[in-house]
Amino acid sequence: MHTIKAEPISREAYAPFGVYYDYLNPEGYALEGEIHKFYPDRISESCTTRVGYSPIAVRKEEKIVIKSVEYHTTSPEMILPLNDDMIIHVAPASGGTPVPEWTKAFVVPKGTMVKINTAIWHLAPLPVKEDVLHAMIILPECTYANDCTVVELKAEQQFEIVL
Repeated sequence: MHTIKAEPISREAYAPFGVYYDYLNPEGYALEGEIHKFYPDRISESCTTRVGYSPIAVRKEEKIVIKSVEYHTTSPEMILPLNDDMIIHVAPASGGTPVPEWTKAFVVPKGTMVKINTAIWHLAPLPVKEDVLHAMIILPECTYANDCTVVELKAEQQFEIVL
């Protein structure tokens, strides 16, 4: 089984798959008031329908073996880990055929939102330390029913993620 080492997320390494921003440690220009700093438009996206903000809870497994992957043909997905750092795995868009050999895995700090671009292979975020990762998934409403292609990987395509 192929093994992928999860690396700390960096702008350069993650750029082919999307963008991210650390909302717990904001940087850059801020609009300031007496008691606040507002950091506008750090990640933006347009959508022709309503947007859903959905919680996800993912249980930590002893071994992280990826057996299936998904993509969305018309929308990006945003994920915000709330209680733990998370691991995400992503692979380039490939016209509907999984490319696990091109997969990269990233450790994303708690409070850092990632945007996974349209058509990028991925699946659920995974906990680093906690028994259960709680995160927010942001997608156009009903994407899970209207625009979600899940592919079960053949045994020889499955891979393990290690820290």
